[in-house]
Amino acid sequence: MRIGLYPGTFDPITLGHLDIIRRAAALVDRLVIGVAINRDKGPLFSLDERVAMVGDECARVAVETGIEIEVHPFENLLIDCARDVGAGIIIRGLRAVADFEYEYQMVGMNRVLDESIETVFMMAEAKHQAIASKLVKEIARLGGDVSKFVPRPVFDALHAKFGQADRPEDQRP
Repeated sequence: MRIGLYPGTFDPITLGHLDIIRRAAALVDRLVIGVAINRDKGPLFSLDERVAMVGDECARVAVETGIEIEVHPFENLLIDCARDVGAGIIIRGLRAVADFEYEYQMVGMNRVLDESIETVFMMAEAKHQAIASKLVKEIARLGGDVSKFVPRPVFDALHAKFGQADRPEDQRP
């Protein structure tokens, strides 16, 4: 069984993340979404909130793709998390060339730690390449419309977090 691990902070999960998840599901028999605790990033959403959002969105993707998708919070080394879940593949999303330099270094270190675990890079679809969770949070905090970047439940969670009521122009079907 091919098990893939797609790690991230997912603070919050975006349409770009979901694009990678859907396409990664075609490469593996089981996909584990590793939600990093990463206290250094100071996430907006708690670990429980992020795991719930990721779980809700991935449940829909699992039905669409027919692939088992599990959400797994972790705080240890990425390579140890991959071992813990039995993953032979780590899936990393790339948006821009700037992402590649960091990812390239991480792959090198991970290969030294465990050469049996491969890393696969996936480029986000062009329409999702500019989406970054950090920017989504900033736009939402300042009252901007993030409906083109996140699923509706995440949109609602962002508005609730920032104490904003929906405005008519923010409505999504």
